[in-house]
Amino acid sequence: MSEGSHKLNYAFKNLRRLWDEIGPMWNDKVRHDFEQRFVLPLSNQVSSTVRGMNEIDEVTQRVKRECS
Repeated sequence: MSEGSHKLNYAFKNLRRLWDEIGPMWNDKVRHDFEQRFVLPLSNQVSSTVRGMNEIDEVTQRVKRECS
């Protein structure tokens, strides 16, 4: 995994861990709405971005091998 995608994935996992930790302290409609509006879509976006970054990394590595 490329360094950038690894950092992004780690940062999001850390965000999710912290989000889950505050759940018992902030458990109302506002939190639920915020999660539905921002946190859950961000999960899908991060996953797609990491996949894309990894694909680009694979192509870049292949180009480097073929051009050396």
